[in-house]
Amino acid sequence: MPINKSRGLIALQKAFHQSLHDWYRSNHRPLPWRTEPSLYRTVVSELMCQQTQIATVLPYFERWMKELPNFSALAKAPEEKVLKLWEGLGYYSRARNLHRLAKEFVQLPQTPTSALEWQKLPGIGPYTAAAITSISFNAAEACVDGNVIRILTRLTADKTVFKNSTAAIKKYTPLAEGLLYNPDPGMHNQAMMELGATICTKGNPLCTICPVYTLCEGARSGDASSLPRLERPKTEKISVDRVWVIQNKKILFHRIPPNAKRMAKQHELPTPEQAGIHSDQLKKIKPLIRKRSITRYQITESIYMLPNETFSDQKSDPGKDCVWVPLNKIEEITLSGPHRRWVTELLQTNS
Repeated sequence: MPINKSRGLIALQKAFHQSLHDWYRSNHRPLPWRTEPSLYRTVVSELMCQQTQIATVLPYFERWMKELPNFSALAKAPEEKVLKLWEGLGYYSRARNLHRLAKEFVQLPQTPTSALEWQKLPGIGPYTAAAITSISFNAAEACVDGNVIRILTRLTADKTVFKNSTAAIKKYTPLAEGLLYNPDPGMHNQAMMELGATICTKGNPLCTICPVYTLCEGARSGDASSLPRLERPKTEKISVDRVWVIQNKKILFHRIPPNAKRMAKQHELPTPEQAGIHSDQLKKIKPLIRKRSITRYQITESIYMLPNETFSDQKSDPGKDCVWVPLNKIEEITLSGPHRRWVTELLQTNS
């Protein structure tokens, strides 16, 4: 019997629970934070998986656990090591928040067990607090994120156009809470996340093998793939010029200041202004064009390959935040994922 708005999801709660949970027990992926569960591993995995695909996270998680196996080790680690282990995952504020969280956690008189207590710690919002406490402490907290919204809007065939995911979460949190399986909320939340990640996917839902197919209004009406409906944010295009300079087996980088809001203490190829390069030095050089996207921003980066003698005549003077890094030390500094790829490519091309 399909779920519809008049009867509501709660009326068929038992059938939904049984179908979803039986499927999860037999089909869930053996992720490392599931096969060897602990509070610390749950916290790290939750922050790593924010806005990042699990396939990308897995090698980072394994390396992180070898280097920083518990809250105490993370709290004692220098920030440079934390950022280096995170390099390539993006959204580096997550790494800094995790580092700050560990420092605060080890000072607590006792381990917090409620979602409200966890939300007082750095980087922990309602969703992450619900995930941590339901999985680690069996707290009756429903996780509501994009995966869960996708499932619930499809189950109810809700064609509302939401301004953003925050608006959708606000509307569907009561429904997710009503659907929660109180005897084992952690397992239920993981089952919902797994369903959204592997079956009820964003672009091409696998409705024919979905464990709750017979309960889904969206699948029955053929509208599942179009739900949820969210207003598309306006895309903003940005252009950035970069320079590539090697002298005496050293590459010039810009080191982002420690007080910067984004990517503090990380390295990037410098802009001409940062490197003290005059614009007339770029006129006869054809740049290497590379493109990337961050949230709603589409960024085009033009990399100008400058000759080795660029600074020999002292007409150019690198800014105070620019540093020369020896070629054999490149692996030791922290670079953003795109810049790491570009530097590797350019070194191979010009070796």
